[in-house]
Amino acid sequence: MTRFAEAVERYFKLLETYVPVVARVHGEHHPEFHEVRRLFEEIRDKVQAAKEARPELGTEFARLRGITDNYTVPGDVCESYAAVYKMLAELDQAYDW
Repeated sequence: MTRFAEAVERYFKLLETYVPVVARVHGEHHPEFHEVRRLFEEIRDKVQAAKEARPELGTEFARLRGITDNYTVPGDVCESYAAVYKMLAELDQAYDW
C-alpha cells in the first residue's frame, strides 16, 4: 500500500465528518473554507472513482495549498479546523508526485 493510500485510509472518514461541520461553524468568517470543502470533495470523489489506480490530484492539492497558505491555520479557529488542515497537509505530502 502506498503512503497516499494509507493516508486516505487513515484520514478520509474523519475528514468526511469534520469538513462539513467546520464549514458550517467557520464558513461565515472564513469563506475560503467553502472552497477547501469543495476541493476535499473533489479529491474524495476522484479517489473513489480511481479505485486501485492512481488518481490525478495535483491540481486539487495545488489549489488547496494556495487557498490555505500552505495549510496555515488561522488564529481564531477551533481544534477541528486545525485538524482538517493537518490531515489535508498530510494527504498532500503523502501524494506520490
